[in-house]
Amino acid sequence: MNSQELKKKIENKEGGYLFYGLTPPKISTPVEKIDGISQRQIERIKNLPIDGLVLYDIQDESSRTHLPRPFPFLHTWAPDEYANQYLQELNVPKIIYKSVGKFTESSLKEWLVANEDTIDLTVFVGAPSKQQQVNLSLQDAYKIKKASNSTIKLGGVTIPERHFAKGDEHIRLSNKIGSGCTFFISQCVYNLDNAKSFLSDYHYKTQEKNIAPAPIIFTLTPCGSVKTLEFTKWLGIDIPRWLENDLTSSEDILAKSIEVCKYIAKELIKFAKEKNMPIGFNIESVAIRKAEIEASIELVKSVKEMMI
Repeated sequence: MNSQELKKKIENKEGGYLFYGLTPPKISTPVEKIDGISQRQIERIKNLPIDGLVLYDIQDESSRTHLPRPFPFLHTWAPDEYANQYLQELNVPKIIYKSVGKFTESSLKEWLVANEDTIDLTVFVGAPSKQQQVNLSLQDAYKIKKASNSTIKLGGVTIPERHFAKGDEHIRLSNKIGSGCTFFISQCVYNLDNAKSFLSDYHYKTQEKNIAPAPIIFTLTPCGSVKTLEFTKWLGIDIPRWLENDLTSSEDILAKSIEVCKYIAKELIKFAKEKNMPIGFNIESVAIRKAEIEASIELVKSVKEMMI
């Protein structure tokens, strides 16, 4: 699938997407090593049955919680720069995350113009908390994008945990659609009930208003260690207590987490099909351990089979 086909599919509010998510290398990585990293990524990804590659824009989320960060925060390459300089060989649409708080009004306008020919889809991300100082709010960024003539297709973030806590994620989606968002990628899902409750409320809201629902891409992430599990929880991802017990007590936490991810994918496919909701999946590979990376590749193939 090329970029125009993906954009058309989103415009038509179809389902059945399969993305693969990556975090760009640390900005401190020596330039001579970047080529090797990118080539290994290209070799792993080029033959995968995916519709798009998601590249994250990492920001420090320590203002969101008082708990210590399990891993130190390290700045990474800007996802658009990394994609344009090192991943051009990958003939797959790229979905570029951008943390908008670092922009000013003028610099965001410049970014939209400068990347018109190199970026097809972007997901704007706001500040992790109200305490974090930013130059530009997410709402202001949406207004700037909407007022521009940019053909870059805009997506948004959705968080099932936030729906569990506040019960209004489906309303947030409606507001974001009004601001120009055409698709949504979720935070990592490990609590199936949260995801189903959110999807159900969104389904009935669209039925009530007699409108077609926007595509929702649910993120699945393999977890290969207790440390990764702690980091996942630190990010605000809800892992039910029973599941945390099963994972930490397992002889092979990675294999157990893959089993859980497959189950979640299977159940969401079934649930969405019953309600005629357009969904897809984004399989993350954010860890640097080889076993977790390889597990994410196998998960892509397994989920693809489920979606056929």
